[in-house]
Amino acid sequence: MKIKILKREKNELKFELEGEGHTFCNLLQKALLESKDVEMAGYNIPHPLAANPIVYVRTKGKKAPEKVLIEAAEKMKEMQKEFMEAFNKALKVEPSSS
Repeated sequence: MKIKILKREKNELKFELEGEGHTFCNLLQKALLESKDVEMAGYNIPHPLAANPIVYVRTKGKKAPEKVLIEAAEKMKEMQKEFMEAFNKALKVEPSSS
């Protein structure tokens, strides 16, 4: 995954994600919007066949956008860990017979 910074200001960050799509960007947006420090977060894919997503984050001013992105990535890692634990637990359970 390559990241190209398009705009960087005190409370705003806009960047391009090479090789990603809606699946990753939706999860990232969800994790960002759950932060009390984020005023706005979203992404756009200009063209589904030829473009990389553009992600935009604006904070309320207490934290830098880079910091909230790191926190969102950590949250995504935790979500993945919880999912894998629940999935592995579900695979070990014998299905009830009807």
